[in-house]
Amino acid sequence: MVAVASRIRLEDRECPLSTTVEHVGEWWTLLILHDAFDGYTRFDQFQESLGISSSMLTTRLKTLVADGLLERRPYQTNPVRHEYVLTELGHSLRPVIVALAAWGNSRLTPAERSMILIDMHSGEEVEPVVVDAKTGRRLDDSDTYVFTAGPAASDAMRHRYATRPNTPAES
Repeated sequence: MVAVASRIRLEDRECPLSTTVEHVGEWWTLLILHDAFDGYTRFDQFQESLGISSSMLTTRLKTLVADGLLERRPYQTNPVRHEYVLTELGHSLRPVIVALAAWGNSRLTPAERSMILIDMHSGEEVEPVVVDAKTGRRLDDSDTYVFTAGPAASDAMRHRYATRPNTPAES
């Protein structure tokens, strides 16, 4: 048996971006979650909406349940049928999916957009942005807002940010 080197560096195993992508970075996962945010809960609803094979959908739903993003609940007893309901953790991903959709729409003219986010009460299109909760300032300025090693960072992670240009001094 030949050992294959991992594509993931040691510091990536502790990086929240890398670990998040491990859970939600697969193509179908984001689309299933998007459908769940739109109110889909049943296997056949996801399958019809996405045009995904039943084996792939089964695999992805099992992973989403195992990762704690969806909860599998029986809705019928004879025969037993289950629905897949967003958990609190799953709901917490909605702003991420909204931001991804907004980024995709930002590359299109308004006439080219097939899906937009609106205020349900006014019907007006809204422009999602990511802001700092304390200041309300937009976080899209990479000269002002940068990542640095956190309290639980390994030596490798600390080295990564200590050697990167424009890294703030550690406190």
